Amino acid sequence: MSAVVLDSVSKVYPGGQRAVADLSLEIADGEFFVLLGPSGCGKSTTLRMVAGLEEITTGGLWLDGRLANELTPRERNVAMVFQNGALYPHRTVRDNIGFPLEIARADQAEASARVVEMARALGIDPTLDRLPGTLSGGQRQRVAMGRAIIREPAVFLMDEPLSNLDAALRTDLRVEIGGLVRGLGVTTLYVTHDQVEALTLADRIAVLRDGFLEDVGTPPQIYESPATAFVAGFLGAPQINLLAAVPEAVPGEGVVLHLGTQRLVIPWTDPRAEHVAGHHAATVILGIRSDALRPTGDPHLGPVLSGGIRTLEYHGHEWLAHIDAGVTVVDAAEVGRRVRPEPAAAGRSSGGMAGRALSLLRGGRREAAGPEPAPHVGSHRRAELLARLHSRDGYGQGSHVHLAVDLERVLIFGRDGHRVDPVLR
Repeated sequence: MSAVVLDSVSKVYPGGQRAVADLSLEIADGEFFVLLGPSGCGKSTTLRMVAGLEEITTGGLWLDGRLANELTPRERNVAMVFQNGALYPHRTVRDNIGFPLEIARADQAEASARVVEMARALGIDPTLDRLPGTLSGGQRQRVAMGRAIIREPAVFLMDEPLSNLDAALRTDLRVEIGGLVRGLGVTTLYVTHDQVEALTLADRIAVLRDGFLEDVGTPPQIYESPATAFVAGFLGAPQINLLAAVPEAVPGEGVVLHLGTQRLVIPWTDPRAEHVAGHHAATVILGIRSDALRPTGDPHLGPVLSGGIRTLEYHGHEWLAHIDAGVTVVDAAEVGRRVRPEPAAAGRSSGGMAGRALSLLRGGRREAAGPEPAPHVGSHRRAELLARLHSRDGYGQGSHVHLAVDLERVLIFGRDGHRVDPVLR
């Protein structure tokens, strides 16, 4: 087994395009670690640098305490599963799974027994003598996994292995992958853009955007206490409500958050109050998930937001209400966005661990240089608030609704998209 450390790793392609910027991560021995983010964020490039399929421009990659920048893919003892499986079409399932053992010149009888055992573990033993072209998508991915696992690698790399499968098959195979990999105890680096895969599979998640690391933590930490507004907006269905507000510190009352004609109050007894008060008269961003809003009949009891229902969506177990509330919506995809910097040097560097603190692993973050940009606002969806209703009784299009706000679950971000209160990891 092996621990993986990326120490200020960057990847710059010819022409100056930086795909990964100063990325520092530590993946523990035996950990199931997920790289999550939208297309083009640098997650697959990071995986390929670990595999040795892409050269590292600057920084250091360490595998089990050994600097691996100059090691060949074979010397790194890693195994990779690609999005399309990448099987040999002219070889049977048996031969595909056993190919790494054939290359390693393993004993033929022992190799044959290991192939059969692996196929049984993956539930594909009836297909051992078939060609990949005759298999379903899920079966092909199981073959690819078997071929990767059978060589007993130190690190297991998976690049969106479920993205080409239908929804039902993704669910089944996701459960199988989690159980199989954890049973083997192999250090695993898994790349996906699917938040459900990340939240259900990972021991820890790193969220990337435009080549930069936005946040890293366990699934509950990332979902319930995200470090940035982008992470809050990327995780969760339906998408979190991100609303622009202006704080006002009021002695004896608390910090009043003005949202257009509406307001919420953070009492001084709340530990977040002093942090929010530091943004007095500036713009902050409130993150309120739809399940933190509950219909109430009394608009004067506790913190409440009110508005008119524009549309109702039926989701079987609940209704999703789109509500016009006269508040300003912030676009999570734009707030706090950083421009990819030009590389300082185009040459390769092995980097080094001595004396360098991996601040993100200790709950810190790197601050973006330059002045804080104003949050991007706009009408990127049809209404300002999304709320869940267990029943539509009494509600319909045009109905006025009062929503009690669970203040403890309200997230508060600054103009730069970072949380105003400390993010504990």
